[in-house]
Amino acid sequence: MTLSRLLASLAITAALAMPGLPAPANAQGGPLRIEITEGVIEPLPVAIPPFIAESPAAEQLAADLTRVVSADLTGTGLFREIPQSAYISGVSAFDQTIQYADWKAINAQALVTGAVNVDGAGNVTVKFRLYDVFSEAQLGEGLQLDGGSNAWRRLAHKVADQVYSRITGEGGYFDSRVVFVSEEGPKDARRKRLAVMDYDGANVQYLTDSASIVLAPRFSPSGDRVLYTSYETGQPEIFLLNVGSVQRQQIPVPGDAMTFSPRFSPSGDSVVFSLSQGGNTDIYAMNLGGGQPIRLTSTPAIETAPSFSPDGSQIVFESDRSGSQQLYIMSASGGEARRISFGPGRYGTPVWSPQGDYIAFTKQNEGRFHIGVMRTDGSEERLLTASFLDEGPTWAPNGRVIMFTRESAGAGGTAQLFSVDISGRNLKQVSTPGAASDPAWSPLLP
Repeated sequence: MTLSRLLASLAITAALAMPGLPAPANAQGGPLRIEITEGVIEPLPVAIPPFIAESPAAEQLAADLTRVVSADLTGTGLFREIPQSAYISGVSAFDQTIQYADWKAINAQALVTGAVNVDGAGNVTVKFRLYDVFSEAQLGEGLQLDGGSNAWRRLAHKVADQVYSRITGEGGYFDSRVVFVSEEGPKDARRKRLAVMDYDGANVQYLTDSASIVLAPRFSPSGDRVLYTSYETGQPEIFLLNVGSVQRQQIPVPGDAMTFSPRFSPSGDSVVFSLSQGGNTDIYAMNLGGGQPIRLTSTPAIETAPSFSPDGSQIVFESDRSGSQQLYIMSASGGEARRISFGPGRYGTPVWSPQGDYIAFTKQNEGRFHIGVMRTDGSEERLLTASFLDEGPTWAPNGRVIMFTRESAGAGGTAQLFSVDISGRNLKQVSTPGAASDPAWSPLLP
């Protein structure tokens, strides 16, 4: 089977999971035009020989880069790495002629080659190429990336993003970060602080201390700021934190109102949130440059967890105005809302996908919690997980993967981060130093 045919199989899964996405390009650069309504794929066999160290200082770095690229690709569930023990020939120089017959013999469908150099100043250069083995052709142009020695993981993620995108036709998501709540202590006395990490759990940095409870961090569209809720004054209030400087400021609101569940607008210059005052909870918006909060809903119900559509024109939120927790969509300027959730159970924490075609949510029904997705009109509801407690979905930058919190039952139960493909495949735990909850995915890093 050629790589182009396997690309078609990948397009089948993409069509099932996310109809409307463009089909991937084939090995010759032309688009695949496929309309298939059902199908199952096997992971694509890919060979990733160790990247070549082009200087003595690059030897360990080349091994580390190869390891991260491999982990990124195989972690998607769409790729299967062929073990080096099966290789007939290797790659000893970046510009050597590819012996396609040797790679065909071990059924490698794609081949990734790379080289790493470290100069005297410690600057790192990474080069890579991607080959369609059965078509005996390079897939896309070779690429060279440069960075400092402390940015080597980002360089590896960028290589993996390029490989992923060229084979699947979808945007990558490996060069991104996740902000979350790091938890310590027993279930009835948890200490919580904000932390940020690479999407795969590496490079954890703490942004706040654990002196007060923090909840629901949310990245800005540019990835340089985080909104979150803090109880440091004894009641929930929203803070805006600069990730680089760790400087923060409170979002001012009038009187003794409680504020929570913040989220940025797509432009990043305003915020939408819940404000509770006088026993009533509604959704408000406010420009971060100044001004007063603008009320967007006005009912006796509890209205919370707002999330903008990618174009900023609409907001999805949860409300119990119908008697139970359900999902609604309204204009970003407020006004009449339409209900979109109608299945059994209760729905909450909706989040619009980056492509704008799906909404992820938490569902509680018959004693179980689920992470699910539905179309923006409420159709095609699909539950991806089921457990004692799954909640708080967040989308990868390409809209293919969802990360969420899973908490185990019992007095000793702990919260952990998990991810799942929106087809419902490839459910796995995300590595964190300890208990973790409330993840929020950043956009791709610049």
